[in-house]
Amino acid sequence: MMKTVFVWPARLLHWLMAVMIVTMLFIGVGMTATVSTWHDVLLSLHRPLGAAILVLVCLRLIVRLASRQPPLPADLPAWQKLAAHGSHLAMYGLMIAMPLIGWAMVSAGGYPVTLWAGVTLPPIAPADPAVFAWLRLAHRWLAYLFFLTFVAHFAAALYHGLIRRDGVLRSMVGKS
Repeated sequence: MMKTVFVWPARLLHWLMAVMIVTMLFIGVGMTATVSTWHDVLLSLHRPLGAAILVLVCLRLIVRLASRQPPLPADLPAWQKLAAHGSHLAMYGLMIAMPLIGWAMVSAGGYPVTLWAGVTLPPIAPADPAVFAWLRLAHRWLAYLFFLTFVAHFAAALYHGLIRRDGVLRSMVGKS
């Protein structure tokens, strides 16, 4: 059974970002499912939340690289260790790609990326309808992939916490 835990900044960032990402996924679905006045409200939440996720994932990578990670259980099958490492790489990649693609998409659409009153990010892509359309499609499909990866990550956490009871989930909760 694992006796080590992630450092507290890693745990804090993990749980904060988990809430933010789940919120972002629901906001994204809501935005694309409505043309009502809620669309503008959801959009005004989506952009700054995406920017915050981008900043926090960069901070999270620094914390991860600067601290030692608890080892996976020695008796975990090799394919599960590979899946764990692969899914973490995918999640980090998606946490970086999604906000950047969203930002580029909005830039390509010729729209300002307003975070809150008076704070607007500079465009990172030229205004171009074809680029906008491609980035919009990429953002949507990566969101689907992100959702599936998140569900798999959550299912694996439950598997370790409720079935294997091997300490993997507790290492991110903070109990050794």
